[in-house]
Amino acid sequence: MASNTAVRTVYLLTGVTPTPEAMLDALDPQLLDRLGADLHFPDALGVPAVYITCGMEHTEAPWCEPMARTTGITVAESVRRTAAVLLLAVDGTVYAIGCDQGYRLIPDRLKDKRFGLSFAIRQMDPNMIRGAVSRSLGQTRTDISLVPSGAPVPLLGLRDHSRVVRSLGGYLDDLPLTRSRYTRGRAVSAQGGCGLRIALGIEPEALLSDLRTIARICREDIPHQELEFVDHIVPVTDPTVLDALDRELDDCLGRPADGRISSIVPSDHHVAYTEASVYMTRINSADAWRSDDFDLGYVLMRARLAPPGQRLKVLREGTVTLARDRRTSAVDTLAVTSALTWLEVGSSLGSRRFFLLEGEWYEGGAAYVAESRATVAALFSPVPSVSLPAWLDGESENTYNNRVADEERPGWLCLDTKNVTNPLRPRDQVEICDLLTPDGTLVLVKRAAGSGPLSHLFSQARVAVELLQESAQVRAEFTAKVTRLSGGRYVLPDDFTPKRIVLAMLLKNRESLTPESVFGFSQITMAQTSKALAARGVAVEVVGIPEGGIDTVPLPMGRMEIGAWVPG
Repeated sequence: MASNTAVRTVYLLTGVTPTPEAMLDALDPQLLDRLGADLHFPDALGVPAVYITCGMEHTEAPWCEPMARTTGITVAESVRRTAAVLLLAVDGTVYAIGCDQGYRLIPDRLKDKRFGLSFAIRQMDPNMIRGAVSRSLGQTRTDISLVPSGAPVPLLGLRDHSRVVRSLGGYLDDLPLTRSRYTRGRAVSAQGGCGLRIALGIEPEALLSDLRTIARICREDIPHQELEFVDHIVPVTDPTVLDALDRELDDCLGRPADGRISSIVPSDHHVAYTEASVYMTRINSADAWRSDDFDLGYVLMRARLAPPGQRLKVLREGTVTLARDRRTSAVDTLAVTSALTWLEVGSSLGSRRFFLLEGEWYEGGAAYVAESRATVAALFSPVPSVSLPAWLDGESENTYNNRVADEERPGWLCLDTKNVTNPLRPRDQVEICDLLTPDGTLVLVKRAAGSGPLSHLFSQARVAVELLQESAQVRAEFTAKVTRLSGGRYVLPDDFTPKRIVLAMLLKNRESLTPESVFGFSQITMAQTSKALAARGVAVEVVGIPEGGIDTVPLPMGRMEIGAWVPG
C-alpha cells in the first residue's frame, strides 16, 4: 500500500561525523534560532539521528496589502508553513531527509552534488527517462527536457562531451525498495540530481533498509551503458590545477569586468528562480543588496573590493537569498545559495581550457575522446540486425546494390540513384538511401579507401532524415517512388519517416570493420552523425560488408504495407 511509503528527497552529506552532536553542529544555529526550531533525538531508528521541526508563520500573506491598494478591499490572510529535517547516520554515512521547507535547513556546502545522479545512472531505465537538466560548458545555458511518458536517452539529445548532466528523472529498473513491494508491477519513478527524490519506507526498519539498498547500488553497481556518459564529465580534482585556476580567477575578479564572467541559475534552484521577486545579495558585508533579479554587476563590484587572494573566498562565503516578497521574512525565503554558484567563468592554462560551473571547475574537451569512442562503439551491435553479401572485386556500387536487391536479398528494394527533388534547389536531386528493407530501414552503402567517401555517407544519412522529417514534398515523392519502383510490393504511409538507418561499409585494405578500424577522422564524424540522428529519434547501426566471395541468403517475396512486411 502507498501508505507504507512516502516520497522524500534524501541528501548524502559529506564531511559530517556520524554522531548526533556533529550532525547538529553542521547546521546553521542562527537560522534554527530564528525559526524557533525544536530539537529531537529519536531512539526508534536505532541509529544516530537528529530530528528538527519548526513552524514558520507570517501574520499576513505578502499579497494582502498591495492587493488592498489595487482593489480597495482589505483582507488579512495568514501564511503558515512548516519545516522538518531528519539527519541520520547509516553505516557511517550521514543522510538528510527534508519535509516541506526542511530542505532550507540543510546547508548546500554539505551536500554530495552527485549522490542522486549517481543512483539514477545505475538504476534508471535508459529507455524511460522523463526529464533531464543539463548545462553546456561555456554557453551559460541550461537545457530542461520533460517527457512525462518517458523517452529513450538519445531522444533527449544529452550525449555530448561538453554537456554536464545535473539531474535525471524517470522510471526505475526492478529493485528491492519498500515501494516496489506494494506497486504490483507498476513502475516506480525517481528524480536524481544533488538529492534523490524517491519513495522511501516510513517504518524505521523499512527506511534504513531502503537507504542501505541505495548505498549498495551507488557503491557496487556499474552505470547503464546508455547512461555511463554522464560520468565522463566530472569536476577537476588535481590540487595543482585547482590552485592555478583559483589564482587566475582571483586575479580576474580584481580587474574591471571584461565579459569573461557570466551569470547562471544554480541547477537546484530553477523553481525558486521562477518564483522569486527579490534577490538579497550579501558579500563581505553585514547588509544585503536587494534587487529584482540576480545582480552580476554588484557581485563583481563587491569582489573587486576584497584584497588579492580573498576575492574568490568572499564569493564562496557570500550568499544570494531568493524571496517571494521585498518585505521578506523566514516564511518568504525560497532559497539561500552561495554567490559563487551563480557565476560561469572560462579560463585557460596553456592550451587547456577550463570552465567554472556552479562553484566547480571542469576541463573543456577532457571527455571528448572517451565519449566519441564510446559513441562509435555503441553503433556496432554484437549481432547485426542485417547482413549483406560480399562485394565482388571490380563491382560498382550501383551494380552491387542492384545485385543485393535482385539476387541476394529479394525482399529488399534498390533505390540507388533513384533520387528525389531537393526542395532547396529543384534542379538538384537527393539520394535518400541505397536499399530499403522490409521493415522500413534505410540502408546506405559505401566502399571507401579513406575518410572522404565516409564523410559523404554520413552527410547523406543526415540529409535524408532531415528532408523526410521536415519536407512534405520529399515524403510524398519518396513514398510514391517506392510504390512505383516496387510494383506495389512496398506501400509506405504518406507520412513515412525512418526510425532506423544502417550504415553499411566496406573499408579497403582492412580485414574487418570494427570501431578501431574506422579511419580516425571518420570516427569523429560518425559519432556526430549518430548523435544528431538519435536526437531526431532515429537509431543508427553500423555493419560491415565482406570483400570478395558470394553470400546468398534469400528472403521470401512479398510486399510492404504501412511499414510492415506482408508475405505475398
